[in-house]
Amino acid sequence: MKKKFLLFVLGGLLFVLLSSISEMPSLGSAESPSYNEVAHYYVDNAVEDTNTANVISAIITDYRAFDTLGETTVLFTSIAAVISVMSVSGKTPKVEKKEAE
Repeated sequence: MKKKFLLFVLGGLLFVLLSSISEMPSLGSAESPSYNEVAHYYVDNAVEDTNTANVISAIITDYRAFDTLGETTVLFTSIAAVISVMSVSGKTPKVEKKEAE
């Protein structure tokens, strides 16, 4: 019974995934949600607003600073979690030394 339910749920998720992919705009399409007036403003005014020669750096550090800070926080937290899980025992493996013959 559990296998049938699991297959039903996975089939439903697959259907939702495939139907949502078919509704997505094609790559580079003008109907893309990211291709809007905010993107045009960033590209057109980044150099003047931020006094930065590099448009990408201006967008990341000035316009999207909080988002970048959040992503950095998540990355740091995940690295700290992995390090703490990997060193939870606190024991180092013993290496047996071979005596010289």
